[in-house]
Amino acid sequence: MSATNEFFAHHSSYIDDGCEIGAGTKIWHFSHVMRDSKIGARCNIGQNVVISPQCVVGDNVKIQNNVSIYTGVILEDDVFCGPSMVFTNVINPRSFIERKDEYRRTLVKRGASIGANATIVCGVTLGRYCVIGAGGVVTRDVPDHAVVYGNPARVKSWVCYCGIGLDLGGDDGASREAACEACSRRYRREGRHVTEL
Repeated sequence: MSATNEFFAHHSSYIDDGCEIGAGTKIWHFSHVMRDSKIGARCNIGQNVVISPQCVVGDNVKIQNNVSIYTGVILEDDVFCGPSMVFTNVINPRSFIERKDEYRRTLVKRGASIGANATIVCGVTLGRYCVIGAGGVVTRDVPDHAVVYGNPARVKSWVCYCGIGLDLGGDDGASREAACEACSRRYRREGRHVTEL
């Protein structure tokens, strides 16, 4: 095991030159952080994780085992990536055609949670505090506080900052307000837009 005053990295992991890794971050067995990546403070990078060149990972991000963060993916603070979930970065890959100049950006906003075995097709934005259900296939943008699942993933309900469901109705044009039963935060939904009051 190796550690610095700033972060911990298991001796079986690899960290390439030019990476920035924040204080309190832990990088576990057989993981690889590739060149020029930026990882924030207090992150937990699980076993067999690959973080590709020039990726950006915010503070307090949890990346569970067997996840690859490909070039073009940006994870803001407090994001959770469940075990074996998948990002992509090219929309039409071929093994015999190089498309490194066609990488699409995928933005995962603050507090979003992605369930185990979910797939995030490149070029989308996952909204703040949204939840992607286990096994979901995300092919388009996900609104803030939305709960989506299925193939393709669709909005099924809404969720609080703390992760508890909100009674804000469906994915329609109506306006509705609700309070979280756990933490009492209040929200208003207008169509697909949810704001905290």
